[in-house]
Amino acid sequence: MAELMDARATGAYLGLHPETVRLWAREGRLPAVRIGNRWRFRRADLDRWLDEKATEKQPVLPGT
Repeated sequence: MAELMDARATGAYLGLHPETVRLWAREGRLPAVRIGNRWRFRRADLDRWLDEKATEKQPVLPGT
């Protein structure tokens, strides 16, 4: 069974405030499942999300 974390534990894991975690879950920016009125986060989904974010191409800013 997958390990489920609450917003507080997820925030600690990602280095984010729990309210930011909840906001990003509501906006669909963070992989999450809704159980009742609470957000839960699977560590495996978060690890995959982090890997995807790390490999996204960063925009190149023009020189000044």
